[in-house]
Amino acid sequence: MSVFGENNYVQTVAIYSVVVLSTVVFLAVFELLTKYRNWQEIKNGNLAVALATGGKILGIANIFRFATESGEPIFATIVQGVFGFVLLLVGYFIFEFLTPMFKVDEEIEKGNAAVGFISMVISIGLSYVIGASLNV
Repeated sequence: MSVFGENNYVQTVAIYSVVVLSTVVFLAVFELLTKYRNWQEIKNGNLAVALATGGKILGIANIFRFATESGEPIFATIVQGVFGFVLLLVGYFIFEFLTPMFKVDEEIEKGNAAVGFISMVISIGLSYVIGASLNV
């Protein structure tokens, strides 16, 4: 982060901006990959979608938390964040694959809070493993 000098406030604003923008982009990608519309479902009170989406947001933020701890330049932090996001996507597809008796997307769309909760925990749990691996 030496590009920004030693000013912690400037570094914080830079990282904050990157993470907010990345989160918006990553959530848009998730929105394209799911059958339901996250924000419409949340507006309608679908707790399962809120749980799954909240897990994705926390997972993305957690990966960036680990990425920023490494002290690498901001570009490297972005690369690590994108890499972590791709791994979160892979985890989501593995979850779908490992549950052949039901479709995760359909259950979340129907408001199955249990499936939404498990989806949230998977996103958060994987983010810790992914993030810790980035700092090795």
